[in-house]
Formats: sequence, structure tokens, C-alpha cells
Amino acid sequence: MTLQFYQNLGKLFYAIAAIDGKVSAKEFEKLKLLVKKQWLEIDATEDAFGTDAAYQIEIVFDWLNEAKSLNTKACFDDFINYKKSQSHLFTKEIKGLILKTASAIAYAFAGINKSELTLLATLDIELKIP
Repeated sequence: MTLQFYQNLGKLFYAIAAIDGKVSAKEFEKLKLLVKKQWLEIDATEDAFGTDAAYQIEIVFDWLNEAKSLNTKACFDDFINYKKSQSHLFTKEIKGLILKTASAIAYAFAGINKSELTLLATLDIELKIP
């Protein structure tokens, strides 16, 4: 894995959380919990400061949220373009974990809404494409 991999996941998960026009604290808390419980164990990649690279997911998500960068389509498209260019990184296990994380974020605040459901379905389709 690479820093760019985790940064693009941050963009994706931000797009899922922000697709309805706002990001709730519950969505961000769910993301942080899942990063700690699942993403830290994926590999041993570290950033320039010796911190597990999986924390880039949280850092990018938080940065986009603080910047009020609600261009969720651009964030989602960036992730899809990265996935297409680095398809070898997206194993069956990784794709499953991505869907699991995205779904958990969408359900974290008052259940899933129509815009989140649509984006999750699009993500599922995109991840099935080799």
C-alpha cells in the first residue's frame, strides 16, 4: 500500500459522509473507530513521520471536512480514477473492507438516506470492475 492509497480512501469516505450536504460527528467517529480496528492492520506502511499510513484516511477526511470541501463528486471520482490506475492494490479483501467501511459511515447517523444508498451502489459496481 502507499500513502496515496490511504489518502484516496479518505476522499472516498468523505464523499460517502458528505453526499447529503453535511458530515455528522457520528460519521467521523465511526470512521476513526474503523481505521483503528481494521485499517491499521492492513500493512506496515508508514508516513514520513513514522506514523501508520492508514491514519491518512482520517487526516484527509478531516481536512476535507474542515475546508468545507463539499465537492463529493470530485472526491468520489478521484478515488475511482486512482482505483483504475492502481487496480493491483484492490484485492477482494480490500474491496470488501472498503464497502464495509463506507456502509458503516453511511449508517452511522440516522441510518442510510437515498443519496448515500445511490453512492454506495455506484461504489459497489465500480469495485466489481477489474
